[in-house]
Amino acid sequence: MGRELMFIGLAFLLCGLFARAGSRIGLPTIPLFVAAGILVGPNTPGVVLFEHPEDLELLAAFGLIFLLFYLGVEFSFEQLTSGGSRLLAAAGIYLALNIGVGLLMGLAIGWGMREALVIAGVTGISSSAIVTKSLVELHRMNNPESGLIMGIIVIEDLFLALYLAALAPVLGNADSFGEGALLFLRAAVFLTVLAVIARYGVGLVEKVISADNDELLVLLFVGFALLVAGAAYQLGISDAIGAFMAGLVLAGTAAASRIEKLVRPLRDAFGALFFFAFGLSINPNQISTVAVPALVAIVITLLLAMVASIVAARLNGLDRQATANMAALLAARGEFALILVTLAVGAGLDDRLSPFVAVYVLVLALASPILAARSDLLVRFVPARLVPDSVGAVEP
Repeated sequence: MGRELMFIGLAFLLCGLFARAGSRIGLPTIPLFVAAGILVGPNTPGVVLFEHPEDLELLAAFGLIFLLFYLGVEFSFEQLTSGGSRLLAAAGIYLALNIGVGLLMGLAIGWGMREALVIAGVTGISSSAIVTKSLVELHRMNNPESGLIMGIIVIEDLFLALYLAALAPVLGNADSFGEGALLFLRAAVFLTVLAVIARYGVGLVEKVISADNDELLVLLFVGFALLVAGAAYQLGISDAIGAFMAGLVLAGTAAASRIEKLVRPLRDAFGALFFFAFGLSINPNQISTVAVPALVAIVITLLLAMVASIVAARLNGLDRQATANMAALLAARGEFALILVTLAVGAGLDDRLSPFVAVYVLVLALASPILAARSDLLVRFVPARLVPDSVGAVEP
C-alpha cells in the first residue's frame, strides 16, 4: 500500500511541477501532463518511475469520468439555441469539414476503417479546456467572436457524446454486424432514457442528490456520476457517455452551479492523472513511424480551421481580426482527442493511434495558444475580398 501511495503522490507532484513550469511561459497544462508521463514512463530512456502504467488505470478512469461529467453539468441548451441558425450553420460547417477530411485522411493512412473513424473524431473536435482558458487569459471574453467560439464549442461537446454513441460498435469491439447494431441500439436507448430524465425527471433526481451541506452534495453527485458511468460500461457503452449524460441530467437541477464549482477540483486533479497515464502509455520509439501522417493532420487542421472561420465570419458579420482569432483558437486539440484514443486502444485498435494522437495533440495544444496570442500575424492569411477589414473594435 505504501509503495502505491508514493507512486500516486509522485504522479500528482510531477503533473503539478510540469504545469507550474509551463505556466510561467504561458503554456497550456494538458500537453505538459502528457509530456510528464512520457518522460518517466517505461518506454522512455532514463529513469523509469512508473514501470506498470496500468497501476493508474482506475484513477485515470476517474479523471475521464469527471472530465465528461463536468462537461455535462456546464452544458447549456440556452447557449446552444441563443446563437440561432447562424451558430448552427457555422458549427455544422466546422464539424463537417474536420470530420469529413479526418475520415478521408484516416482511410488514406490505411490502418483500417475503425481507426479511420477514431481519427475523424480526433481531428474533428476542439479542446474546450484550452479554448476557454485562452480566451480568459487573453482577455477576449467580450470580443464579438467569442460568443460564436463558445457556441461552436458547446455544439462540439454535444456532438462528442453522439459520436461516442455512434462509435459504440467500434469501441465495444463488436465481432459482427449484428453485435455492432446491438451495441449502437443500447447506446441510443441509454442516451434517450437519460435525455428524457434530463428533460422531465429533474425533480425526482433533485430529491435524490440535493443537500444544503457541500460535503453531502459532493458525496451524492459523485455517487450519481459513478453509478451512471458504471451502468453505461456494463451495457457495453463507454463510461464517458454515461458520465456526460449524468452531468447533463444534473445540469437542470437547482444545485447545478454548486455542483459545477465543487466538481472542478476533482476534474482538475484526476483529469491530470488521466493525461499523465496516457503519456505513460506512449512509446516514443513509435513516433517516427507516425510523424509524417501526424504532421499532415496538423497542417490540414490549421488550414480547415482558417477555412471554417472565414465561412463563420461571413455568416456572422465578423472582420478579419476576429476571423484570425477564431481560427487560432479552434485549432486547439486536447482532452477529447485523448479520450477517444484511450477508448480506442482499450478496445484493441491499432497501437499506432496512441503516438499519432500524442504528436497531433501536443503540437496543436501548444501551437493554438501561441497563434492566438499573435493572431495579428494570421490576419494576412484572411482574404480581404472575403472578409472585411473592420466591423468594430476587436482585440487582437
